[in-house]
Amino acid sequence: MTGIETRTKRRRGPRMRQVVGLALGLLALVIVISAAVGAFAISRLNDSRDTVLDRLEPAANTSLRLENALIDQETGVRGRLISGDPSFREPYTVGRAEEDRAYTRLDELLPSSAEGDRLRADLADVRAKAQAWRSSYAEPALAQGRSDPDSLLSDQGKGLFDALRQAITNQQTHLNDARLAARAELAEDARMLTATLISVAVLFAGLLVVVGLLFRRMVTQPLEHLGEQVRRVTKGDYGHELTGRGPAEITALTHDVNSMRDRIVEELRSTEAARVLVDEQAEDLRRSNAELEQFAYVASHDLQEPLRKVASFCQLLEKRYKGQLDERADQYIAFAVDGAKRMQTLINDLLTFSRVGRLDTERGDVDLGRCLDHALHALAAAREESDAEVTADPLPTVVGDALLLGQLVQNLVGNAIKFRAEAVPRVHLGARWDGEQWEFSCTDNGIGIESQYADRIFVIFQRLHPKDAYAGTGIGLAMCKKIVEYHGGRIWLDPDTESGTTIRWTLPGPPPKDPPATAAAEPHDSVPPPAEAVVELPAR
Repeated sequence: MTGIETRTKRRRGPRMRQVVGLALGLLALVIVISAAVGAFAISRLNDSRDTVLDRLEPAANTSLRLENALIDQETGVRGRLISGDPSFREPYTVGRAEEDRAYTRLDELLPSSAEGDRLRADLADVRAKAQAWRSSYAEPALAQGRSDPDSLLSDQGKGLFDALRQAITNQQTHLNDARLAARAELAEDARMLTATLISVAVLFAGLLVVVGLLFRRMVTQPLEHLGEQVRRVTKGDYGHELTGRGPAEITALTHDVNSMRDRIVEELRSTEAARVLVDEQAEDLRRSNAELEQFAYVASHDLQEPLRKVASFCQLLEKRYKGQLDERADQYIAFAVDGAKRMQTLINDLLTFSRVGRLDTERGDVDLGRCLDHALHALAAAREESDAEVTADPLPTVVGDALLLGQLVQNLVGNAIKFRAEAVPRVHLGARWDGEQWEFSCTDNGIGIESQYADRIFVIFQRLHPKDAYAGTGIGLAMCKKIVEYHGGRIWLDPDTESGTTIRWTLPGPPPKDPPATAAAEPHDSVPPPAEAVVELPAR
């Protein structure tokens, strides 16, 4: 176990899912309790409101109607006694019916509680005294008809009705007290509901504050701490070891970031070591290039001078003493002259090969049609000697080094003419856009090349024929490959050619503006090139 893992495990706090679960459980508990308290308060408020509005208030009104009904009955009885008019029985009868309806309505309205039982007892007392008043006074009085209001019966009825009136007053007083008490209870329940709602709101606000503080302590602050450390590492302090705070998930994330930092540090160390190695190799390459430049300078100056002297004096010996010495001496002199000439050609070819892509030349638009014209002008003698026919498709303009691309075209056409069969040489240069780059071909009807030598022909100093059969140093196609690869393309031998030879190569370049129409290839007439474009190239 690494030190980072040990520290991470030692500082690991509670898991975030546990904290979140606890917070959600607490929130659910608060919601349940708040809902229960609120439901209880609302239920009490509804009960109190029902008691006041739906029971006691209508009961008070009904009690007044009951009192009015009894008064109507008493008025009817007194009118009957005073006037003897039977029509006074109607108020009594109507009051009697209204009284019964009032009793029934009050029985329905009075609540089922201790206070309701007390009010029912008052109502029963009123009913009993009303019944006593009717049976002892009202009914006999109505049956008697007209009598003296100051009679003993009237005095008895007055006493009974006063008792009934007192019972009604007591009943109304108690009912009014109950109504006031219910109103007070309703107001208290409303205050209780308001207090409950305020308490729930305060509790929720406090819970949100607690959750916010907990979230900041458990999540925000640890992430900010981790972010500060990560920014410190991103600014270049890769050796800084990250420390985790807070829940286990963040400490685990810190451990993962530390592991990633360790891998990045290892990669940086490997990259730094590789960069140092690349710098050393680049320095070696620069030194090698400097040595190669020195060699090229020596080959082009210091080695050329003694070689020219050797060749010149050998030619003088051949010219002055040819035929004066024996045949073997003439042969030795001829060998020396030929060797010196071939050595000069080889040194020049090597110098040209080493300079391909090494000169600081600017690239630009190169018209390969003009390059072909310049190459044909340079190969005019070889064409005239062999009666060669050279044709070409319309050649595009590419971006590159005009001198090197001119050398490429001249060397390929020159090889096609040089390695000819018995028939008249026919050489054709083709060009087509394959959708991404230009593909060119140089096809001839010469002696051909077997496919087994497809790679060998592009290697320097690799010859397929003896030097006495075809002149050359074996550098020509190697130079063509180097020129093509310098321009970002590739070159190869087409193995599907049945007769002759086809060399194909690619070059990047702008696509054609308009697709060229297929037309018969036309022979190219050479035009004199500028002096810097005429270059003698090494043969294949």
